[in-house]
Amino acid sequence: MQWVLQDFEDTRKMANALDRLEIPYTWHKVVPFVGELTPAPIVSDPDAVVMFGSYTLWRYAQANGLKPGVFKIRPFVHEAPWHPFLLNGADALFLALRDVPERLIDDGTYWFLRPVEDSKEEPGNVKSTGEIIDLANKVLALEEHEIPKGSLRHDTELMFTKPVRIFKEWRLWAIRDEIVTYSLYKVGARVVYRHEIDEDALEFAKRLVEANPSYAPAYVIDICRTEDGLKMLEANCINAAGFYEADLVKLASSIDELTVS
Repeated sequence: MQWVLQDFEDTRKMANALDRLEIPYTWHKVVPFVGELTPAPIVSDPDAVVMFGSYTLWRYAQANGLKPGVFKIRPFVHEAPWHPFLLNGADALFLALRDVPERLIDDGTYWFLRPVEDSKEEPGNVKSTGEIIDLANKVLALEEHEIPKGSLRHDTELMFTKPVRIFKEWRLWAIRDEIVTYSLYKVGARVVYRHEIDEDALEFAKRLVEANPSYAPAYVIDICRTEDGLKMLEANCINAAGFYEADLVKLASSIDELTVS
């Protein structure tokens, strides 16, 4: 597999793992608003290229026919097999950003919100209704052509749910329907990166993967422990997800051996 890396702190961690595995890679920057890479990668086999960095790399991969390139995924909230396990999703309020000012009432209510697509336009977070309406109005004040790629747009579909108390959060990496590594990344409100997971949480994540086989050749799952037990938070694109304290040697080795038709 040919590895193409955009220079970020996390991809530096991946590079260290690739060095240990003696797997070559190249560094590139993304030209803002254009999406081209500099320097342009010299591709020997377009069917064996994987890219890590920002989510927008998928456009370059698609335009140049690179496979697997970036493992794009379907919105997790539309995956029926996962609905019974979701913390936020099947029973959420879904609104296009353009409809937010008319549909939400500024009554001080707090919402957890995130885009339905795994587009990184807005990270999942909790905001008051007033803050959400202000955010929507700022975007709607711009013409569509004025909005940078990768930013919230007028037609971005958003998901809104009630905030829930969470005790622990983990990220797990799935390759070919198998969990290959994991990391704790939050305890309560504290960010805590440790390569550890509760045994029942690992088994829960395995059940999620088994419940929705062939969802994608490679992806990440975020899960959490709540007052109501273990829940699935979301699925994310593996190419642009933070690594936290995952075993990157194991992850890089699994991806390097991956073939995608």
